[in-house]
Amino acid sequence: MIGPLDEYPIHQAPLPMAWAATSDRNFYDRCYFNAHDRTGDVFVITGAGYYPNLGTKDAFVLVRRGSAQTVVRLGDAIDGDRLNQRVGPYRIEVLEPLKRLRVVLEETEGIAVDLTWEGSFDVVQEQPHLMRTGGRVTLDAQRFAQVGTWSGTVTVDGAEIAVTPDRWVGTRDRSWGIRPVGEAEPPGRPADPPFEGMWWTYVPMRFDDYAIVLIMQEQPDGFRTLNDCTRVWKDGRVEQLGWPRVQVRYAPGTRTPTGATITCTAPTGEPVVLEVESLLAVPIHVGAGYGGDPDWSHGMWKGPDFVERATYDVTSPDIAGRFMFGVIDHVARATCDGAEGWGLFEHAAMGRHDPTGFADWFGVA
Repeated sequence: MIGPLDEYPIHQAPLPMAWAATSDRNFYDRCYFNAHDRTGDVFVITGAGYYPNLGTKDAFVLVRRGSAQTVVRLGDAIDGDRLNQRVGPYRIEVLEPLKRLRVVLEETEGIAVDLTWEGSFDVVQEQPHLMRTGGRVTLDAQRFAQVGTWSGTVTVDGAEIAVTPDRWVGTRDRSWGIRPVGEAEPPGRPADPPFEGMWWTYVPMRFDDYAIVLIMQEQPDGFRTLNDCTRVWKDGRVEQLGWPRVQVRYAPGTRTPTGATITCTAPTGEPVVLEVESLLAVPIHVGAGYGGDPDWSHGMWKGPDFVERATYDVTSPDIAGRFMFGVIDHVARATCDGAEGWGLFEHAAMGRHDPTGFADWFGVA
């Protein structure tokens, strides 16, 4: 399947660009964006993915206001034109690579967005992310992240929200490689040892003079399998901020964070301390297709031109009870050495995590 990208000298394997260099069904290439106005009143999260070995592509737009979490999900058969990222009425336009993009959802089931992204700093290439179950690779991904501002409009059931870059900020990432996608595979022999959970913290934060992008994962015993913390400055300087120590504060009786103290280390040896505050918690495994979502998963084949809207009341007991079994994205404010920053605080503490004191899947703060 020869496509437009094959005109460019960018090949990494003796294959057309539309074909993955691996036959692993879980090969994926997707992007994620979020946007908020720093108040915690509204949070917009959106993304799109391509799954060449499943023959599918999909996208979603999630809007959280008050207790209502509304999502529009879209899916279709994959195509070979990766220069024009489109899933039905949803599209992503690359206006200036690694700097400016436009995300559009034409009015669909009462939801519409037309948002232009402006990166405030250079993108940060994160450390490779690798996970195994027994001897099998279950996740092998490369990512980059960026913080920035938004302009445009978001429309929900006829009500238009003006998005201006003086107030609206956000973060984005793109990742590709191997991760579980699509329909569940036959399990084979049960995992030995069984999966007991994972602890995850991801904090891309925008300050006036610099951006900090922190990403960490730990096993149930606290052994850290991913540790990456980078500060990028306006002039392009990049610093590594050592081995962060994280103290997450949870609402009593839950695993939903209210904030965290993150202590990093500058190259000079001086501490760099972030005090992070959650203004709004959004479980992205409720309707948006991330791991553990029973309603929809990325890469699932739902037929051609698939469109579906769903709304969840996050205060209802059945939805609130799902918070602790997936990843939660937070509208986040942070302070660092007197400077104020805004961005994303993404956290999951699923199952056992000895350093936190969670003994099993059902322990709470």
